[in-house]
Amino acid sequence: MTTTEKGQAKRQSLITATIDLVNNNGFHAAPMSLIAKRASVAAGTIYRYFESKQDLVNQVYLEVKEAFSTSAFRDYTPTASVEDDFRTVWHNIAAFKLRERDKAVFLSQCDNTPMIDEASRQEGLRHLRPLLEIWERGQAEGLIRPVSPYQLYAFSIYPIAFLLHMQQRDLYDITQPRIDEVYRMAWDSIKS
Repeated sequence: MTTTEKGQAKRQSLITATIDLVNNNGFHAAPMSLIAKRASVAAGTIYRYFESKQDLVNQVYLEVKEAFSTSAFRDYTPTASVEDDFRTVWHNIAAFKLRERDKAVFLSQCDNTPMIDEASRQEGLRHLRPLLEIWERGQAEGLIRPVSPYQLYAFSIYPIAFLLHMQQRDLYDITQPRIDEVYRMAWDSIKS
């Protein structure tokens, strides 16, 4: 393994440790020393890759958001049908959240914390641009309710995170028929 590969492996270990600690303990109970220990690196090593805890959290958020959007828009090419386009992206998002549960939970944590700075939040929103364009097109065509994209996200995308949380607590089982039902409810909640 080259020095660069070792460095990338250490950085990835720090990212994984951060996601794990934040998911299980919250942002404030995940100090840099514990992140380094969980990643099996010396405490000072963390500062080779990240300037501060804020920098670490923002970079992890952006990397996870990029992985999320790559999955969400995988094989997506806009068509003439707003509903078909939304269905494709919605199912890709659901698949990501079910496949990459730790990353999905981390993004939910990030949605509900002031730890992510505004510049990183805006960068994260840019990753969702194709979804916003579907909604804008749907609104222009009178197919989607003329409301804020935050409301559209809250009613159509965010419920997946909630159901995933319920599944983690063994209160709900996410099956394919239920995914299909949740999609129909998501679409019905935003269509005009």
